[in-house]
Amino acid sequence: MNIFLGVLVGFLILMALVVAHEFGHFIAARKNGVEVEEFGIGFPPRAVAWARNPEYLEWKAQKKAARGDSKKLTRLGKKPKAWLRFPKSEWGKKQKTLIFSINFLPIGGFCSMKGESDSDRRPHSFGSASFWGKTKILFAGVTMNWLVAFVILTILSWTGMPEFMNGQFTMPGDTTITPATVSVKDVLENSPAEKANLKAGDVFISAYPSDNPSDITSFDTASDIIAFNKSHPKQSIIYHISRDHEDKEIKVTLNPEDAEYLLGVTMNQEGQVLYHSTWSAPIVAAANTIQLTGETYRGLGNMIGSFFSGITKQFSSDEATRSEGQSQIKAAGDSVSGPVGIIGVLFPNSVAAGPTTLAFLAAIISISLACMNVLPIPALDGGRFTLIALFRLRGKKLTKEIEEKIVARAFIFLLILIALVTVLDITRFF
Repeated sequence: MNIFLGVLVGFLILMALVVAHEFGHFIAARKNGVEVEEFGIGFPPRAVAWARNPEYLEWKAQKKAARGDSKKLTRLGKKPKAWLRFPKSEWGKKQKTLIFSINFLPIGGFCSMKGESDSDRRPHSFGSASFWGKTKILFAGVTMNWLVAFVILTILSWTGMPEFMNGQFTMPGDTTITPATVSVKDVLENSPAEKANLKAGDVFISAYPSDNPSDITSFDTASDIIAFNKSHPKQSIIYHISRDHEDKEIKVTLNPEDAEYLLGVTMNQEGQVLYHSTWSAPIVAAANTIQLTGETYRGLGNMIGSFFSGITKQFSSDEATRSEGQSQIKAAGDSVSGPVGIIGVLFPNSVAAGPTTLAFLAAIISISLACMNVLPIPALDGGRFTLIALFRLRGKKLTKEIEEKIVARAFIFLLILIALVTVLDITRFF
């Protein structure tokens, strides 16, 4: 049931993020005089559609012209319906007004503009727009994805932002931290913890070396405790714990650095570290959006570098070098997740973890969509811009045939890449 709910939520969120992307194109196209023929939620086959009422558009134009003239405004009469149900009998025919449709395949959305080829010079077509107009239209989708992430992260900054990286931006003076709860799960026999009478259920709060009471370290996560112990081997440590809702201090002498363990406990961690802001929430969200964008590109660069480095090492005569290369290729593959991994694994886990984790995942995916679409791959927004800009710089005409051929080949490459990643996802899933 949790997997089914996670998959359903995953489809809805991914569709919403893609629709937001396409809505960015829609707004920019209309603002720059490009006619939008259809805006769709989901992909065909079409389920239901509405068409913009021409009478409403005429009424609206007359109202604009009559602004300030009360007599003319009175003569306009009753406001017509803005949208009319688009009958199936008309679906195959060319329409003169905008169509809004809801389609059966819940895998995104689309914004169909008039004459999407750069060489189309018909009035109100994409091709007839200025170079700056085309630039705004092409990058409006990624801008919308970054904006969606910013809004989600602003809300999370108020309600509680998860800790996602070292050096995460916070606003000094306007940040409160809700720590995770870390407790003892089991105590190992003959361990320093057992000798000091640590018990299952004890909650770690902080610790300090017994010879330096001022050097107090607070614990937010299990990783904090592990790091603290590693930095104080063979030392006498005072642990501040909570047992049965009572605060206690327990003195423990840790094992040496080369021992199997230092303290001798397994731990449970409940919840996660959350950073709360008030007035600075939009500033924190903007900075976190930039940080996550940087981490996305850094991760992409590391993945590509590891992959090609691994491929190169396969040609080495040294077996150890080839083995290292295989590890790099595997690491690059493991760092990629496609639709199956995102919808079948990430979303069910995030739904189970709660709304904060789910919202944060949606923000990360929205940023990833923006980052990927900026790349100069012809089938993507950044690639189409690069193609148009290169032909413009060379002073040559980008014909419809050339554009379609380049975009089609790039699209086939992307489909093959998606198929390979999907196979990896399915292998990991099962």
